[in-house]
Amino acid sequence: MNDTFLSYVQSPLFVVVALLVAAMVLFVQNKLRMDIIALLVMLAFCLTGILTVNEVLAGFSDPNIILIALLFIVGEGLVRTGVAYQVSEWLMKASKNSETKVLILLMLAVAGLGSFMSSTGVVAIFIPVVLMICQQMNISPKRLMMPLSVAGLISGMMTLIATAPNLVVNAELVRAEVGRFSFFSFTPIGIVILVLGVVYMLIARRWLAGDEQQDQLTSNRHSLNDLIENYNLHSRIKRFAVLSGSDFIGQTVEDLHLRSTYGLNILAIERWKRFRPVFMAMSLGKVEIREKDLLMIDISQPEFDLDAFCQLHHLELAEIRNHNFDEQAKSIGMAEITPIPEASSVGKSAVELRFRSHYGLNIIGIKRNNELLTGHLAEEVIEAGDLLLVVGDWKLIRQLRDKTKSFFVLNYPSEIDKAVPARSQALHAIFSILVMVILMVTSIVPNVIAALIACLLLGKFRCIDAKSAYGSIHWASLILIVGMMPFSIALQKTGGVNLIVDFMINTVGTMGKHWILISLFTLCAVVGLFISNTATAILMAPIAITLAQQLGLSPMPFAMTVAIASSAAFMTPISSPVNTMVLGPGGYKFSDFVKIGVPFTILVMLATVFCIPLLFPFH
Repeated sequence: MNDTFLSYVQSPLFVVVALLVAAMVLFVQNKLRMDIIALLVMLAFCLTGILTVNEVLAGFSDPNIILIALLFIVGEGLVRTGVAYQVSEWLMKASKNSETKVLILLMLAVAGLGSFMSSTGVVAIFIPVVLMICQQMNISPKRLMMPLSVAGLISGMMTLIATAPNLVVNAELVRAEVGRFSFFSFTPIGIVILVLGVVYMLIARRWLAGDEQQDQLTSNRHSLNDLIENYNLHSRIKRFAVLSGSDFIGQTVEDLHLRSTYGLNILAIERWKRFRPVFMAMSLGKVEIREKDLLMIDISQPEFDLDAFCQLHHLELAEIRNHNFDEQAKSIGMAEITPIPEASSVGKSAVELRFRSHYGLNIIGIKRNNELLTGHLAEEVIEAGDLLLVVGDWKLIRQLRDKTKSFFVLNYPSEIDKAVPARSQALHAIFSILVMVILMVTSIVPNVIAALIACLLLGKFRCIDAKSAYGSIHWASLILIVGMMPFSIALQKTGGVNLIVDFMINTVGTMGKHWILISLFTLCAVVGLFISNTATAILMAPIAITLAQQLGLSPMPFAMTVAIASSAAFMTPISSPVNTMVLGPGGYKFSDFVKIGVPFTILVMLATVFCIPLLFPFH
């Protein structure tokens, strides 16, 4: 018995399963970046000798990896030319004051736009739009943020290029030489699920209505006065007048070392010039303080002794009112931002990120699970779903989107439209996308070549430049996909795929074809609770194809089931970055996603199981 157990433990399949479990645990713990976990997986396969170096690195030569990278650039072209924002502006005008109408138009717009660009990017664009609509209609963001994330996930079911799992499953079909999906193979089932999603969310939104106090905390409105109240800034931010004889006079902000000595941040300096106040927030580190300057300072420690500080440095405490922010609004503003899931900013503090040095903005408030954090915020570790309130020059706030892929702004200032750098090239961007779609639909050239042609056209028409193109690629996502591909190869090489297939055949093989699809969908949904939808597709695609071949059936309906199930990540806020992004702005709890996501996943499963055989027969 011991010898049998020992031989099993030492078998390559046991090592593969152990690595898979370890990767899942690390994904759930979220202490390491997902791309780092993927790289560790690749390293482990090499060191254990289960796979050769060529097998481990095979993903880097996969055309679909290049295609996904090119699609990131295409999506950036839509953003830089303002096409994406024009769609969102149209939504605001067309919806007027009807919540039902705005929900329907919102889901249709997100699903349509997400068919040709990253669902994560689409949701990031529409979050501030939804917040503005909620403010204008005086409704809770809870009622529209969940429909937004659901539509973002459904957009991945609309076309071949809409999401990475579709491309992964199609690549496995091609590799196994059993068929391939066309550009619009997903569209019929995607439309059915979209209609089902719209009807479901019109009903389910009523379950998301929260109490008035909680809705007040999560409304994320544009008004500066509202932000001041919501983040309790009156107790944190103070104004100090610099008196004659102060040791601050003649020194720069950097020379004072207020942050390291007292935990204080100078947010802005008010100085009178030509009989009017001038407010400075950009490059404060080099600004020399003068007598009669008014310093707006963020005090992170509640027990800080204001009187002693004023006496020591010859300062005078000045009252701060809401209109003080209103007066500065032309040059200095506030905005709420949130970290993009899986970005390098998650798990680090503002000090570690050198946030102020890189972006010229100060973090003056953090909300986590609808609760305000206190203490020294610069040293607080940023988590996914956090809401960060930043203050600084409006110009720097507008630039935040272009300078980093680690954060996105929830409440953009009204001037954000001016930050679109290639607005005049919008028609050229649309033309480039149409060329790509036509080439893909007609199969004149391979999909990756069609996307490359579109990117070159976008560059030719100056819709994008080299910096924005390379910067738009989410390299962490690509590494995650490449790093998880060895699991698929290893499971096939060690007999794991055949073992799972035999188990499924023995369990549900005699219950009918539809029950087999239900079991396959359920397995994908369960695996998707712990790892990303792309990793789920990588693991499940070869299992589905082998299962179909063992049963003597067409692999197409089985592969399509895996693709749809991989995108049906509705059940938890960690199932997909799309869900994580709306967690904070919507003020949701983990239970909200379970309450809404589980029933809808079951509905999607039933629709998938009964519609797919009509489109892709078993024989």
